[in-house]
This record gives sequence, structure tokens and C-alpha cells, in this order.
Amino acid sequence: MTLIDRTDEQEAVGDDGYRRIRTDIVFGRLRPEQKLRLEGLKEDYGVSVSTLREILSRLAAEGFVLAEGRRGFEVAAVSAANLRELAELRLLLESHAMRISFGHADVEWEGRVVSAHHKLASTDRLMEKGLGELEKWKRYDGEFHQALISNCGSRTLMETHALVFDKYFRYQMVAFSYRGSEPAEQHKALLDAALKRDAEAAVATLQVHVNNCVEHALATAALK
Repeated sequence: MTLIDRTDEQEAVGDDGYRRIRTDIVFGRLRPEQKLRLEGLKEDYGVSVSTLREILSRLAAEGFVLAEGRRGFEVAAVSAANLRELAELRLLLESHAMRISFGHADVEWEGRVVSAHHKLASTDRLMEKGLGELEKWKRYDGEFHQALISNCGSRTLMETHALVFDKYFRYQMVAFSYRGSEPAEQHKALLDAALKRDAEAAVATLQVHVNNCVEHALATAALK
């Protein structure tokens, strides 16, 4: 095996470890303020200590992990103030991007939105019955909201929105209890507004959608 082959393999292992640890933080399997012991993570994720340091530093830059110097790393804490801040930032980014996307709407964009909503609606129905898979629901929820803004013309805006969405979603997992049919109805209203190219109706629905989720999370979780 050549040096280039080993480097590629190490990068693949590092990327996989990053995705797995990030997912476990977002879904609350690694809890807020949990100490991240390198030796324990090495066993759990099959990644070397040096690679783990790189992964955790990357996650710290994204705001999912707190780097404590010589004391190591821990999962970022959660708070009511941070949840409200993330909700405001998500609304700002997504509302702006939806207005641009709706203005640039075309058949390809409409197809992405309809397809993404179909997958999400199917999963919403399963979640209501207690039969849904949480990770699939989260993926389809994110894909639908990303589809709505996918004609905004800015990769940076899309990537920033995706990061904020995941940080916001972590709160849903920390305080998770499914809210019944309300989110599904709001997703359908967003789809209808998209098909009518009615950006202001979509923004109004999104504000209710996000704010109700925040209030639900605050009511079901002990956030300070």
C-alpha cells in the first residue's frame, strides 16, 4: 500500500468518524456537557486519538463541542437563550433564502420541493402512529427545508442554513416528544405556498412552525 493510499484511507476513516460523532451529538446520544474522553471514543468509534483530536476540533469550530484546553473536550451545553438565538438565526436565513428561491422558481426546483415533501409527509404519518424512524424523519425534514431554499443561488447560504438547522434540531432531540399532526400540516402549508410562489405566506408559516417548536421544547425540557 502506498503512502497516498494510507492517507486516503485515514481521511475516509476520519470523515466517517466525524459524521458518526456529529450525528450522535445532534441526536442526543452524546448528551449536552458530556465529557468526551479520547480513549473511550477511540473504542466506540474505531478512530485513533490523533484523528479524534482533529474531529473534535472541527466540531468545536462548528459549535457542537467545547474545547477546554488541557482539560479536553465536552459536548456543547444547551440553554433556552441559545435555542431562541438559533431559532431567530434559522428564521432569518431560511426566510431570506426562500424569498430568493421563490423568485427564481422553475420546474426543476418545483420537482425537488414536491419530491422532498412526499418523503417527509410519508414519514410524518408514520411518526404520528409511533412507527417512524427518527433519523429518517430528521433527514427528510432537513431535505424538505433545504429544497425550499435550493434556488437561492448561494452555496454559502445553503451550507450555513444546514449547520444552523442541525444545531437547532439538536434541541428537538434533547426535548423530544412528537408534536402530532401540527408540523405535518405546516409542512403542507409550506408546500402549497411554494407551488403558488407565495413567499410571504411561506415565511409566515415558517415563523409559526419554528416558534411553536421552540415553545414546545421549552415546555418539555429543563433549559435555563
